[in-house]
Amino acid sequence: MEINKGGEGLSFTFMKNNKRYYILFVAAVASLGGLLFGYDTAVIAGAEQSIQLYLVDSLGLSSFVHGLTVSSALIGCIIGAVISGILSNRIGRRNTLVIAAALFFLSALGSAYPEILFFTAGEPSLALLVTFNIYRIIGGIGVGLASAIAPIYISEMSPQNIRGKMVVLYSMSVVFGQTIVYVVNWQIALGRTTEWINDIGWRLMFASELIPAALFFFLLLFIPETPRYLALKNEYDKAYNLLEKINGSKQVASETLQQIKQSLNTKTEKVSLFYYGKLVLIVGMTLAVLQQFIGINVILYYAPRIFENLGADQSTSMFQTIFVGAIGVLVSFISFKLIDKRGRKFLLLFGSAGCAICLTAVAALFFAGIQGILTLLFILGFVAVFQMTWGPVTWVILSELFPNKIRGQAVAIAVTLVWGANLAASSTFPPLNEALGTGVFLIYGLISTFAFFFVLKFVPETKNKSLEEIEETWLAEKKIELETTDMAPDRKAN
Repeated sequence: MEINKGGEGLSFTFMKNNKRYYILFVAAVASLGGLLFGYDTAVIAGAEQSIQLYLVDSLGLSSFVHGLTVSSALIGCIIGAVISGILSNRIGRRNTLVIAAALFFLSALGSAYPEILFFTAGEPSLALLVTFNIYRIIGGIGVGLASAIAPIYISEMSPQNIRGKMVVLYSMSVVFGQTIVYVVNWQIALGRTTEWINDIGWRLMFASELIPAALFFFLLLFIPETPRYLALKNEYDKAYNLLEKINGSKQVASETLQQIKQSLNTKTEKVSLFYYGKLVLIVGMTLAVLQQFIGINVILYYAPRIFENLGADQSTSMFQTIFVGAIGVLVSFISFKLIDKRGRKFLLLFGSAGCAICLTAVAALFFAGIQGILTLLFILGFVAVFQMTWGPVTWVILSELFPNKIRGQAVAIAVTLVWGANLAASSTFPPLNEALGTGVFLIYGLISTFAFFFVLKFVPETKNKSLEEIEETWLAEKKIELETTDMAPDRKAN
């Protein structure tokens, strides 16, 4: 008996470790979508001044056109987010990510050499500018798809006790992708003349994305569809087998599948977006917008320019952007540790307060005529706080907040708002920066203050709850809303 017990213990330990490695593998593959998300959106930081000289200033166009060119990929992000729900529900979460990987590859090639089909290198024109932006938009569609579907994929493939950590792994990959491209941009520019960077260097920066895009496409062929999507398509046997593999238990797999069936068993196959009440949509959509209006991508897209305004030369400013990315990677580990212990709401409240303090300090130093290392420290402090809190936690909440029946559609809308807000913030920064200088950060500080009170009042805690349990919370909230509405006429009568 003792030998059998020992053998069973070894077998259980092996199964537990095997399950853990499998979940980590599929989450890591999906997280490559996050890495490419970060890579594609941040690569422009090293190239934007060269693009301005080549395709904007040479044609006598305005700073507003430059801002739109820098942020044109966000138009694609919005498109990708809009169609992500339709694609993920029709062809699956994994296959949608495969399409995203192909778009990343095409965009990297076209952005690096937009003259490849119809133009001559070194001869800027309005048509070439439009073509460059089309390639950036194609990459943006890939980002929009990946940013909406990769967190859903990870969330639906992870047990509830580690779901937060696994989705944070995706967010860490976003920051890691940004950091990698900052290092790549710096290495490409290191020891080179400004003329060489403006002629060839910026092209190599975009072309470097070809490698991770190809790797993402290849590895996606080795991961399965999610159990909740399989259940949505009535493939219950496949869903059960996968749930057993994920959870390492037949009983847990059976119970989870039953919960999924119940959540999908509404009176009609398709339900209204408002079936679970308005509050869940208000909370999700507002969080999506606030994440961008707090101003992080202003730093990520324009970091070299901001640092040059603080006195650094071009090479040094690109080197300093590495600190922006490296700090993000380091603090992401803190978020990874805390997300399932302290919870989502605590981190959002801490982040709102920290961002408000840092951003307001940057603006106050500007208005006081103090520029230099202190301003840089507060900017880096803002990046650290954001990447530990709002950066990863928003994606975690969006991936688990919405009920199964409307998750694809609701996340698509929320992520569309993420990229719409991103576009609004990043495209308006150049003219605002011209008018207000670093004082523009006061606006983002005030938005962070509003975010604190919104989270405090409306955002629920979702840690250690199954996706179906979270769904029940919103159904209960809807019931309260209906009861309150029904009682309103009686109150007037009384």
